[in-house]
Amino acid sequence: MLTIKNLLIKGIQTLLPEVDSPQLEAEILLSLTLGKNRSYLKAWPEREVSGEQADCFDHLVGKRSEGIPIAYLTGQREFWSRDFAVNPDVLIPRPETELLIEVALTLIPQIQPFNVIDLGTGSGIIAITLAAERPLIEVTAVDASCGALKVAQSNARTHQTENITFIQSHWFDQIKDRAFDLVVSNPPYIAPEDPHLLTGDVRFEPQNALIAANRGLGDIEQIAGNARKHLQPQGHLLIEHGYNQHNEVQTIFREFHFQNIQTFRDLSGHPRLTYGQWQS
Repeated sequence: MLTIKNLLIKGIQTLLPEVDSPQLEAEILLSLTLGKNRSYLKAWPEREVSGEQADCFDHLVGKRSEGIPIAYLTGQREFWSRDFAVNPDVLIPRPETELLIEVALTLIPQIQPFNVIDLGTGSGIIAITLAAERPLIEVTAVDASCGALKVAQSNARTHQTENITFIQSHWFDQIKDRAFDLVVSNPPYIAPEDPHLLTGDVRFEPQNALIAANRGLGDIEQIAGNARKHLQPQGHLLIEHGYNQHNEVQTIFREFHFQNIQTFRDLSGHPRLTYGQWQS
């Protein structure tokens, strides 16, 4: 007889050599298969499971053991206490990016008009979170990928954030005669030869959302250079970057004449986010 307990044991054994938390991930995948929460699995370990459900679970476990990110298997990932749909068209949200939200919210007034543009919106986590936390602002969410925009628009409907405009564009290319109070971006910043691209979840994520020329700084240079033409006087620029890129990013900001440049560290203590103010 196939039971919840038997399947979990089998799943854990399969995942044990491949993932850091095999029990947790086996429980997540079995919960997905059964349409139940994890507490149900613990309450009813002897509950019988159908052959079809067992086959579905085995398939998911097999995909995970091959390295497919669990977020792509479940189709969602939590960010800022909200669930966001994800698929291989978009990067998987990471907790480090919540730092960008924290800093951005200190810059955005609660009860005044304010225009924000999110460049490379992906699944929409930044644009949607800011729009939800500050419902009086106007957010423009930009991505070059049609697939990514579809995911972001679906997430916006889920979270009922109607104060977002979505535009397909490579950075500012399709943004004409618009000036913003805040430009935010989590752009590609990994160098093409970085060995981390061969390990973990990034093997399966969209490479054009990860890799940038010029040692990972090419897109950051392009965004910072063009942001000057699209920022209001005293406007703000916030860019997420790699843990070892802050000195170079600060140099880029200075070369483009941004002021009040500051880098913020994430919860792990890594320099993760650089700020600059435009004073035309």
